[in-house]
Amino acid sequence: MTTKETEQKNYIFQSTRLGFRDWLPSDVPIMSKINADPRVMEFFPALQSEKETIDFIERMQNQLKAKGFCYFAVDKLDTNEFIGFIGLSEQNFESDFTPCIDIGWRLRTEEWNKGYATEGAKRCLEYAFNDLAIKTVNSITPLINIKSEAVMKKIGMDKVKNFIHPRLQDAPHLQECVLYEIHQN
Repeated sequence: MTTKETEQKNYIFQSTRLGFRDWLPSDVPIMSKINADPRVMEFFPALQSEKETIDFIERMQNQLKAKGFCYFAVDKLDTNEFIGFIGLSEQNFESDFTPCIDIGWRLRTEEWNKGYATEGAKRCLEYAFNDLAIKTVNSITPLINIKSEAVMKKIGMDKVKNFIHPRLQDAPHLQECVLYEIHQN
Protein backbone atom coordinates (compact mmCIF):
# COMPACT_ATOMS: atom_id res chain seq x y z
CA MET A 1 0.00 0.00 0.00
CA THR A 2 1.37 3.38 -0.95
CA THR A 3 1.64 6.29 1.44
CA LYS A 4 -1.12 8.10 -0.46
CA GLU A 5 -3.50 5.15 -0.01
CA THR A 6 -2.60 4.97 3.68
CA GLU A 7 -3.35 8.66 4.11
CA GLN A 8 -6.74 8.28 2.39
CA LYS A 9 -7.79 5.59 4.87
CA ASN A 10 -8.10 7.88 7.84
CA TYR A 11 -10.34 6.11 10.31
CA ILE A 12 -13.08 8.05 12.03
CA PHE A 13 -12.89 5.44 14.81
CA GLN A 14 -11.75 1.86 15.32
CA SER A 15 -12.77 -1.26 17.18
CA THR A 16 -10.34 -4.01 18.15
CA ARG A 17 -10.14 -5.45 14.64
CA LEU A 18 -11.94 -2.94 12.41
CA GLY A 19 -11.46 0.57 11.06
CA PHE A 20 -14.48 2.74 10.20
CA ARG A 21 -14.07 5.37 7.50
CA ASP A 22 -15.56 7.42 4.71
CA TRP A 23 -15.99 5.74 1.35
CA LEU A 24 -13.30 5.77 -1.35
CA PRO A 25 -13.61 5.28 -5.13
CA SER A 26 -11.60 2.06 -4.72
CA ASP A 27 -14.47 0.62 -2.64
CA VAL A 28 -16.88 0.58 -5.60
CA PRO A 29 -15.79 -2.70 -7.26
CA ILE A 30 -15.74 -4.67 -3.99
CA MET A 31 -19.02 -3.21 -2.70
CA SER A 32 -20.59 -3.88 -6.12
CA LYS A 33 -19.52 -7.51 -5.84
CA ILE A 34 -20.97 -7.71 -2.31
CA ASN A 35 -24.26 -6.17 -3.52
CA ALA A 36 -24.41 -8.67 -6.41
CA ASP A 37 -23.87 -11.73 -4.17
CA PRO A 38 -27.16 -13.65 -3.81
CA ARG A 39 -26.12 -14.94 -0.36
CA VAL A 40 -25.46 -11.43 0.97
CA MET A 41 -28.64 -10.05 -0.60
CA GLU A 42 -30.88 -12.99 0.38
CA PHE A 43 -33.09 -10.79 2.55
CA PHE A 44 -33.35 -7.89 0.11
CA PRO A 45 -35.83 -7.63 -2.78
CA ALA A 46 -33.11 -7.63 -5.46
CA LEU A 47 -29.40 -7.62 -6.15
CA GLN A 48 -27.90 -4.17 -6.71
CA SER A 49 -26.11 -3.01 -9.84
CA GLU A 50 -22.82 -1.12 -9.89
CA LYS A 51 -24.76 2.10 -10.60
CA GLU A 52 -27.00 1.47 -7.56
CA THR A 53 -23.88 0.81 -5.48
CA ILE A 54 -22.28 4.07 -6.63
CA ASP A 55 -25.51 5.95 -5.81
CA PHE A 56 -25.57 4.32 -2.34
CA ILE A 57 -21.93 5.28 -1.66
CA GLU A 58 -22.60 8.87 -2.72
CA ARG A 59 -25.62 9.03 -0.37
CA MET A 60 -23.45 7.71 2.46
CA GLN A 61 -20.69 10.24 1.75
CA ASN A 62 -23.22 13.09 1.74
CA GLN A 63 -24.87 11.84 4.93
CA LEU A 64 -21.48 11.60 6.66
CA LYS A 65 -20.68 15.20 5.73
CA ALA A 66 -24.09 16.44 6.85
CA LYS A 67 -24.70 14.32 9.97
CA GLY A 68 -21.36 12.85 11.10
CA PHE A 69 -22.48 9.27 10.48
CA CYS A 70 -23.35 6.83 7.72
CA TYR A 71 -23.08 3.17 6.92
CA PHE A 72 -19.27 3.37 7.22
CA ALA A 73 -16.85 1.61 4.92
CA VAL A 74 -15.09 -0.98 7.11
CA ASP A 75 -11.56 -2.37 6.84
CA LYS A 76 -9.90 -5.18 8.74
CA LEU A 77 -7.09 -3.41 10.58
CA ASP A 78 -4.60 -6.29 10.31
CA THR A 79 -4.75 -6.34 6.48
CA ASN A 80 -6.28 -2.93 5.56
CA GLU A 81 -8.75 -4.97 3.50
CA PHE A 82 -12.17 -3.45 2.79
CA ILE A 83 -14.89 -5.95 3.81
CA GLY A 84 -18.21 -4.06 3.54
CA PHE A 85 -20.11 -1.66 5.74
CA ILE A 86 -21.30 -1.31 9.31
CA GLY A 87 -22.83 1.87 10.59
CA LEU A 88 -25.72 4.23 11.09
CA SER A 89 -28.15 5.74 8.62
CA GLU A 90 -31.34 7.74 8.66
CA GLN A 91 -34.51 5.86 7.75
CA ASN A 92 -37.42 7.93 6.53
CA PHE A 93 -39.92 5.45 5.10
CA GLU A 94 -43.47 5.96 6.32
CA SER A 95 -44.15 4.34 9.69
CA ASP A 96 -44.99 5.21 13.27
CA PHE A 97 -41.30 5.06 14.34
CA THR A 98 -39.63 7.03 11.54
CA PRO A 99 -37.66 9.09 11.01
CA CYS A 100 -35.12 7.10 12.99
CA ILE A 101 -31.43 6.27 13.09
CA ASP A 102 -30.84 2.71 11.92
CA ILE A 103 -27.82 0.54 12.61
CA GLY A 104 -26.98 -1.93 9.87
CA TRP A 105 -24.25 -4.06 8.31
CA ARG A 106 -23.41 -5.79 5.05
CA LEU A 107 -20.20 -7.80 4.81
CA ARG A 108 -18.51 -10.08 2.29
CA THR A 109 -19.51 -13.70 2.85
CA GLU A 110 -15.86 -14.60 3.46
CA GLU A 111 -16.05 -12.47 6.61
CA TRP A 112 -19.23 -14.00 8.05
CA ASN A 113 -19.21 -15.90 11.34
CA LYS A 114 -16.09 -14.12 12.62
CA GLY A 115 -17.89 -11.69 14.94
CA TYR A 116 -17.21 -8.61 12.80
CA ALA A 117 -20.85 -7.50 12.55
CA THR A 118 -21.32 -7.74 16.32
CA GLU A 119 -17.98 -6.09 17.14
CA GLY A 120 -18.53 -3.34 14.60
CA ALA A 121 -22.13 -2.67 15.58
CA LYS A 122 -21.19 -2.39 19.26
CA ARG A 123 -18.50 0.15 18.37
CA CYS A 124 -20.95 2.10 16.17
CA LEU A 125 -23.38 2.28 19.08
CA GLU A 126 -20.61 3.70 21.30
CA TYR A 127 -19.88 6.29 18.61
CA ALA A 128 -23.60 7.15 18.27
CA PHE A 129 -24.15 7.57 22.01
CA ASN A 130 -20.81 9.01 23.16
CA ASP A 131 -19.65 11.10 20.20
CA LEU A 132 -22.89 12.09 18.47
CA ALA A 133 -25.22 12.18 21.52
CA ILE A 134 -27.85 10.20 19.65
CA LYS A 135 -30.44 9.04 22.19
CA THR A 136 -32.04 6.07 20.38
CA VAL A 137 -30.86 3.70 17.65
CA ASN A 138 -33.13 1.25 15.84
CA SER A 139 -32.49 -1.77 13.66
CA ILE A 140 -34.80 -3.36 11.13
CA THR A 141 -34.70 -6.69 9.33
CA PRO A 142 -37.14 -9.06 7.68
CA LEU A 143 -38.54 -11.53 10.20
CA ILE A 144 -36.90 -14.42 8.34
CA ASN A 145 -33.39 -12.92 8.70
CA ILE A 146 -32.54 -14.64 11.98
CA LYS A 147 -28.78 -14.00 11.62
CA SER A 148 -29.22 -10.22 11.64
CA GLU A 149 -31.75 -10.47 14.44
CA ALA A 150 -29.20 -12.47 16.45
CA VAL A 151 -26.67 -9.62 16.04
CA MET A 152 -29.29 -7.14 17.25
CA LYS A 153 -29.74 -9.20 20.40
CA LYS A 154 -25.96 -9.60 20.92
CA ILE A 155 -25.44 -5.83 20.84
CA GLY A 156 -28.05 -5.28 23.55
CA MET A 157 -31.03 -4.19 21.49
CA ASP A 158 -34.58 -5.01 22.55
CA LYS A 159 -37.35 -6.11 20.23
CA VAL A 160 -40.09 -3.51 19.92
CA LYS A 161 -42.48 -5.15 17.45
CA ASN A 162 -43.15 -6.81 14.13
CA PHE A 163 -44.40 -4.57 11.33
CA ILE A 164 -45.14 -4.59 7.62
CA HIS A 165 -42.41 -2.67 5.79
CA PRO A 166 -44.00 -0.28 3.28
CA ARG A 167 -41.04 -0.52 0.87
CA LEU A 168 -41.22 -4.31 0.63
CA GLN A 169 -44.75 -4.67 -0.74
CA ASP A 170 -43.41 -6.33 -3.91
CA ALA A 171 -41.51 -8.92 -1.86
CA PRO A 172 -44.16 -10.67 0.27
CA HIS A 173 -41.65 -13.07 1.86
CA LEU A 174 -39.67 -10.07 3.20
CA GLN A 175 -42.53 -7.75 4.05
CA GLU A 176 -42.94 -8.73 7.71
CA CYS A 177 -40.04 -7.15 9.57
CA VAL A 178 -38.85 -6.81 13.14
CA LEU A 179 -37.95 -3.53 14.81
CA TYR A 180 -35.29 -3.47 17.54
CA GLU A 181 -34.24 -0.48 19.63
CA ILE A 182 -31.57 0.59 22.09
CA HIS A 183 -31.35 3.79 24.13
CA GLN A 184 -28.37 5.73 25.40
CA ASN A 185 -27.75 4.82 29.05
